[in-house]
Amino acid sequence: MTEPAEDIAAAIERVVAARADGATVCPSEVARLLAGGDARWRALMPAVRAAAAGLARAGRLSVTRGGIEVDAMSPGGPIRLGRPRLQ
Repeated sequence: MTEPAEDIAAAIERVVAARADGATVCPSEVARLLAGGDARWRALMPAVRAAAAGLARAGRLSVTRGGIEVDAMSPGGPIRLGRPRLQ
């Protein structure tokens, strides 16, 4: 199962934008959406993290772990995706 990076990035932005009050989302929510409920969503997780990293570098997304901004590709546990923080 391969999704184009642009489709993954667009899905991330849609899911984040739909979240009320600027709440964050788990990358697995995006992967599950793209997989259409299929159990293969786990195979999409590296691509979702890579797309999130690209969006964060472009200033279009905030990636956090424990409320602290991190690189989406860095090891260390679960991350959350949210609207970009105002500078």
